[in-house]
Amino acid sequence: MTSQNEIHVNSEIGRLRRLIIHSPDAGLGKVIPSKAQDWLFEDIIHLEAMRSKEYDLYVKLLLYFLDPGKVKGKLQKIDNPNNNRNFYKPGKPEYFNSDKVLDPQSLLTEILKDKTVKDKLVAAICAFEDVSYTLQKILYDLDPTELANTLISGILPDDRMIFPPVPNFIFTRDIAVIVNKHILLTKPATRARSRERILIAYIMYNHDVFKDYRDNIIEITNTEEHFLYDDDEKASKTVSLEGGDIMTIAPNHLLIGLSERTSLHAVSRVIQALFAKDVVEKVSVIKIPNKRAFMHIDTTFTQVKKNLWVIHAPFSKKHIYYATRDLIPALGEPKELFTVDITQFHKDHVDQPVKFEFLEDLLDNISTKDLKSKQETEFIYSGDGVFPFGHREQWTDSCNVLALKEGVVIAYDRNNKTAEGFRKKGFDVIDAEELIKKLDREEVKPEKLENTLILLPSAELSRARGGSHCLSMPLLRESIF
Repeated sequence: MTSQNEIHVNSEIGRLRRLIIHSPDAGLGKVIPSKAQDWLFEDIIHLEAMRSKEYDLYVKLLLYFLDPGKVKGKLQKIDNPNNNRNFYKPGKPEYFNSDKVLDPQSLLTEILKDKTVKDKLVAAICAFEDVSYTLQKILYDLDPTELANTLISGILPDDRMIFPPVPNFIFTRDIAVIVNKHILLTKPATRARSRERILIAYIMYNHDVFKDYRDNIIEITNTEEHFLYDDDEKASKTVSLEGGDIMTIAPNHLLIGLSERTSLHAVSRVIQALFAKDVVEKVSVIKIPNKRAFMHIDTTFTQVKKNLWVIHAPFSKKHIYYATRDLIPALGEPKELFTVDITQFHKDHVDQPVKFEFLEDLLDNISTKDLKSKQETEFIYSGDGVFPFGHREQWTDSCNVLALKEGVVIAYDRNNKTAEGFRKKGFDVIDAEELIKKLDREEVKPEKLENTLILLPSAELSRARGGSHCLSMPLLRESIF
């Protein structure tokens, strides 16, 4: 039996019980082409299509699995056009308001009812965004619901846009990670996501949901003397850490990606902090190519079952092609175009790291040693391992799946070849909308579902460059042991 505010994650595949998501807000609809890449978007999206045809199905799925009383038997009312889709919008009377499926906007509204917290947070955001004193006064005068919406979307109740949007806030995975019973607050690599960091820190330190875990919060920031470094030292010692590069893969084992968004110095500080607090026994660092296409390790692999993983085909030893090798001796040892470098550190002998040559070797070791799987470790490859589909479908997040429970995962419907790879492993493949109807008619029960790939419509969501794994911050999973 879990308590209402329990926080505990010790795997990627234990049955999901509580998480944080953020429904697409009005700021997403304000992204313009000239600023899209600055705000980490490859394209502008159609907000209403993303909300009503894609993300809303994601919310319904989560509620059916985590808090069915909020949605079961109510689909006709929820989807009635006359309610203006307010079921999904924090701050509206019709909002589903679940204590299992949480939204940071709702949590923010609640902490802003405390005047001391409100004063501090408004001051912090206004200083960060460099706004006028007059505008700061306007923010102070907003009620908590209006203020929470403005601090996230950048839009005042009168529809004036005063801050940049934070369109990546839908990817709640990146702003904090639960490691066993500890909360690891991340530090984004770009200014475009820094307001998210301020907001989530205030939520974690001030909301009652997290009150029993405040002593377990770990913040990774630049060192206090960072401002004294010259430019070269700053570049080498800057801390950036995003949640897509962190996986609590087993109770004793954390994975950290060294990527475009997570720096070497940040990885070093995380390892030291976790070992000092006895949070885990070992940390595996996975260095992936510093490319926009990969961004985080969870865009290149995620876990489906104890013995089953979905991974980006070119990172696999099975799919390395002779033509990608550099055989000219003068240029040194032959290296693959898609090299992944893996180093594992153990708490009790940190100066004697262990190396893994291939990603499959590490994942097999996790399955057999950490998770005690008795079955052969298997892999599903992006695009079913067929060129060029592996590259195309990894770009649209075929390797980025969220496990609702072991063997039941949410993925994007546009990645047809990867879905075929799931079928070959014996998975049922079903569209999200069809499954929701079956759940509502009680033709299917969530607890009975096994070996299932749930396909979420993704024409607009995929433009944002993040899959269902990115769209979630698990707070509580059942132990898989």
